[in-house]
Amino acid sequence: MMTKKEIYQIGALLVVLAMGVADSPVMAAKLQGKTLKAWDEYVRLTEERIKGELNASTGFLAQDFQSFPKAQMERDAALSGRILVEKMKTLNPSGRKIKVPAGTIHHWRGSVFIPNVDLERVLAQVRNPAQQEQLQEDVLESRILEESDDSLRLYLKLVRSKIVTVTYNTEHLIEYQRHGEGLASSRSIATRIVELDQAGTPAEREKPKGKDRGFLWRLNSYWRYQQVDGGVLVECESLTLSRGVPAILAFFIKPIITGVARESMERTLSSMRERFALSEG
Repeated sequence: MMTKKEIYQIGALLVVLAMGVADSPVMAAKLQGKTLKAWDEYVRLTEERIKGELNASTGFLAQDFQSFPKAQMERDAALSGRILVEKMKTLNPSGRKIKVPAGTIHHWRGSVFIPNVDLERVLAQVRNPAQQEQLQEDVLESRILEESDDSLRLYLKLVRSKIVTVTYNTEHLIEYQRHGEGLASSRSIATRIVELDQAGTPAEREKPKGKDRGFLWRLNSYWRYQQVDGGVLVECESLTLSRGVPAILAFFIKPIITGVARESMERTLSSMRERFALSEG
């Protein structure tokens, strides 16, 4: 009988083989209308819930709208320095799972406490792209394309690595909002995501629409910032859309996808906290 490690290794090999031929007509993925329709419905319902929480008379972070013991546990853990990451799911009005034909939605929430800062400093920092030496591991380049008092259009060159490495040119529209003293939020929507071929070489080029591998079709993130004693609590909720997982590979691929998503959220929040620690030094 094979061990779990041996099963995982075989699964990883299958993934590599599948991704290795991903540029072929068989493995290339195209975003279908039915997939996009399901994504739009998922986003609409998620944003309705977020809007309600932001406008609530009590509570502000998503973690606040859980049972009191769990909410208090999460807040205490974050304030103690832990980075919390949790998988989430938006259901339809009937309380059922939203089906995504030929696609997969990944929904995660994470929180981090940044000590010895105030809200104004945090907002000033996030509204400006980091210096190259401060970029998080999966952001290769960052620059502002357009800026106003309450919005930002940003270019990011992103890389995702787990078994295979994929690089993207992306553009994001970020809108900022105040919710009273010590409270703020932002909404970031990727308006352009293009996978790169031969990234990092002189032959680097953008893949034609519909000819990529479908690992990242859509990317939304929703941020909340709360001033508390000793610093700022930051919470991020992310939604991404990718191609569906072939049934024959689902047992092997889904744990890898879950690991990538969790690690990406942890890196994002850890990088934000470290950026402020570096500026303190």
